[in-house]
Amino acid sequence: MLKDKARNKAYKQAIQDNKDIFEGKVILDVGAGTGILSVFAAQAGAKKVFAVEASDIYKIAEEVVKENNFEDTIQVIHDRIENVTLPGNIKVDIIVSEWMGFYLLHEGMLDSVIWARDHFLKSDGLLFPEAATIYSSPCSVPTMYEEWDHVNGVSMKSFASKLRIQASQKPDTTVVKPDQILAEPEVVLWIDLREVTVEDLHCIKVQHIAVANKQGKYQGICIWFTCTFPSSSTEPVILSTDPDEEETHWKQTTVVLPNEADVQESEPIAYELVLTRSENNDRHYNIEVIMLDPEEVEHPEYCSCHMTKCILVRAMLEKYENNDMENA
Repeated sequence: MLKDKARNKAYKQAIQDNKDIFEGKVILDVGAGTGILSVFAAQAGAKKVFAVEASDIYKIAEEVVKENNFEDTIQVIHDRIENVTLPGNIKVDIIVSEWMGFYLLHEGMLDSVIWARDHFLKSDGLLFPEAATIYSSPCSVPTMYEEWDHVNGVSMKSFASKLRIQASQKPDTTVVKPDQILAEPEVVLWIDLREVTVEDLHCIKVQHIAVANKQGKYQGICIWFTCTFPSSSTEPVILSTDPDEEETHWKQTTVVLPNEADVQESEPIAYELVLTRSENNDRHYNIEVIMLDPEEVEHPEYCSCHMTKCILVRAMLEKYENNDMENA
């Protein structure tokens, strides 16, 4: 993660751009790891930083704090955040945390951040980041299909089918190229970290009608996320794992379909995506993709697909809009 330039740059910029927010404030770093975010906060003028880390990495954090001469500002606490008691039961002004996992939620620490927010953050306190969004889009997955059609002159399609069966048991975390995305992304989930509860995250279920923006092979569903940081004066910093953005260690998550389908430009692709928290591990999720028949599901009002009913609706809406403009 320390080699993830996009990640580090986003956090540093979000903190440094808001020195007026951090100056003289008390900060809580949840899951501090090596302590880099705590040092960013201290460099921005924080009065006190509590860096909480449950693993043995806390020893490295202590060394990093000393190496950067912030022993008087940063206090490393070796414990789970749920077991921590801050001196004098004080409340903090800001919580910083890099809690995100693959597709945002898998193996993430959001539950711990929520707990810290409810127990340690002032009523007017801030969270860095303060919001997060999960997106999905149909995509091509050539590494599970075309790349096995000819391996040095040998067809390996039967082997590829076995790979896809294996991949159906566990989503694939890999880099998805922008040209493999087949439609504009849809929002799966938007999280306001100031308000979200643990119960809100138990099951996320959405149904999408994606409209193909090119001809291609529909071979999977790609999932990624963005995080937005607070800002007092500048444009908010956004950490993005979008395929169009700089690569991060989170990459993208792909649910591979067992069989591919050819799609044409403007063709509707209907699917349901369900993320359910595992009963065996609170930090794991089960992802289910259900392929739906576009003829049998309701399309959005301004659907741009090539189905007759959507073309007629668009024409009717455009007629009303034109009439309104003429009468205005």
